[in-house]
Amino acid sequence: MRVLLVHCHPRADSFSAALRATAFAALEAAGHTVETIDLYAENFDPRLSAEERENYYDEAAIPADIAGHVAALQRAEILVLVYPTWWFGMPAMLKGWFDRVWRPGVAFALGGARVLQPRLTNIRRIAVVTTYGSPRWLLWLVGWPDRKLVRRGIGVLCAPRCRLDWIALTGMDGATLEARERFIGQVRRNLGSVSV
Repeated sequence: MRVLLVHCHPRADSFSAALRATAFAALEAAGHTVETIDLYAENFDPRLSAEERENYYDEAAIPADIAGHVAALQRAEILVLVYPTWWFGMPAMLKGWFDRVWRPGVAFALGGARVLQPRLTNIRRIAVVTTYGSPRWLLWLVGWPDRKLVRRGIGVLCAPRCRLDWIALTGMDGATLEARERFIGQVRRNLGSVSV
């Protein structure tokens, strides 16, 4: 399968970077073709400019700096997101990637009054690899807002019945080395058996 792996963390020596490397290796070992976008490494600009917003609904007006991202997204059959969850959501740079790249004509078409028609039906599976400083009980209490966003907002723009895999380490702030190594093993096993 064709996989697009998107990573978002400012530090190359982070646990998130180790998770990205594990995800990449597991997917490649399973025989998938993996294309990687590392938002911080490429200094991705997450800001939607005034000019870009003005032309937002013009499907032909894709800014040059995101054209490669759009093409990668349109090639993918599986989307893998690797990021830390901060303040119950994805990092601002990753949110900006969705703001700019998942645009009309790419991720959806407007099909009448307040109706979105999915355009990324090539994506049949989404896997999220993330860490939370919060304990699991607190995430249940606040309603897992980032998971809801991916399932109900992003997933519906993909193929019908697009599958979502949520691979998460909670309590990251107090996680021992042993717990982190167990989680790396979980990521390796889960992504090593991914298919659509």
